[in-house]
Amino acid sequence: MIYLDYQATTPIAPEAWEAMRPYLEEKFGNPHSVHRPGREAKAAVELARERLAAMIGGDGRLIFTSGATEALNLALKGSFARASSSRRRIVTVATEHAAVLDSVAWLAGTGAEVTVLPVGADGLVDLDRVRQAVNEETVLLAVMLVNNEIGVTQPIAELGGIARGQGALFLCDAVQGFGRVPLAIDACDMVAISAHKIHGPKGVGALWLRNGIAVEPQIHGGGQEGGLRSGTLAPALCAGFGAAAGLMQERASHDADHVEGLWTKALAVLGDHWIVNGSMTQRYRGNLNVRRKGLDGGRLISDLRNVALSAGSACASGSGRPSHVLKAIGLDDADARASLRIGFGRYTTFEEVERGMAAIVTAAERQRHLAA
Repeated sequence: MIYLDYQATTPIAPEAWEAMRPYLEEKFGNPHSVHRPGREAKAAVELARERLAAMIGGDGRLIFTSGATEALNLALKGSFARASSSRRRIVTVATEHAAVLDSVAWLAGTGAEVTVLPVGADGLVDLDRVRQAVNEETVLLAVMLVNNEIGVTQPIAELGGIARGQGALFLCDAVQGFGRVPLAIDACDMVAISAHKIHGPKGVGALWLRNGIAVEPQIHGGGQEGGLRSGTLAPALCAGFGAAAGLMQERASHDADHVEGLWTKALAVLGDHWIVNGSMTQRYRGNLNVRRKGLDGGRLISDLRNVALSAGSACASGSGRPSHVLKAIGLDDADARASLRIGFGRYTTFEEVERGMAAIVTAAERQRHLAA
C-alpha cells in the first residue's frame, strides 16, 4: 500500500513508539499518584510537556488534551465563558476545521455573535476584511496556520496583530503546520496541536496558553492539568508526543527538503491536466490538493486499491457533501468532487510518489475514456 494521506494521520515514528513502550509495560503508574511508579510516570509527562513547550516557544503553559478537537473546544468555549459582557463577538474563517466551525456555531446558540469570513480563490483571508470584522466587541479571532484540506498558510503574525490591536484574543489551530511551518508564536494567545499529525500517537493533543490567559474548564472532575482539564493523563501517549516533537525539531531541515522534492516529483508525474487548489506560493507543500475537470474523485479513490489518499478531511469523509473548504474557494460541486488531496512526508519515498501519481493518472484516464 502506498500511503498518501498524511493530512489525515502520519505513520508513528519508531522513536516515538520506543519512548511510549516502557509506560505501556513496566512503568504503568498513574502520573497523579504520589508513590514511585506514579512519580516515574509523572516525570515522563513533564519531560514531554517541556519538549513541546520548547518547540512552541513563547511564554506560556501547555495543557494536555485528548487531541486538537478537545483543545480547540477548550479554547473557544473556555475563553467565551470568561469574556466580559461587552465582548460577545467571535470571528473566524470559512475554511477552518469543523472543530472550530461547529464550536462557534454552538456558541452562537448561547449568545455569541459569530462572524465567519470568506476567503479568496487562493484560500487566503483578506486582511482588510479581518480588520473590519474585529472590533472592541470581539473576544476572539480564530484562524488556522495551515489548512488541512488545501495546505494554504494564513498570515498568522498579521492576524494576531489585528486581534491584539482590538484587545481580542487570537487562537491558532496549528495542527497541520506544527513543526513544519514557522509559527509566529508572539502573535498567538492560544495554540492547538495534535500528536498524530507529527508522527506521534493518536489520542493526545495539547492547548498552549500564553501566560495570563484564562479559560473556563470544559471537563470537570479531579482538576488535573492545572485545573483546566480533568482526567487521568496517559503517560505513554504524552511520552510519544514529546519524542515526536523532539524529532520534528531535529529533522526539520531534512524533512522540509524531502517534502519539497516529493512535491516537485508529484507535479511532474501528474502532468498538465491537473489544477492545484489554493495558493501556489503560500502553502505547505506536503499537501497537494488537485482537481481534473470531469473527474469523479470518490470513484477514483475506490478504484485505487493500493494507494491511500482522500478527497478531503477525514473528519467529513462519507458525508457525501462537497468539501466546505473547496466550496469556500469558489469551486462548484462538480469541481469540488473532481478534487483529490494527496499528502506525503518524512517516510514517503520518491518511488512511492512516482508510482502513486502514475496510478492516479492511469485511473483518471480510464474514467475519461469510459465516459466518452
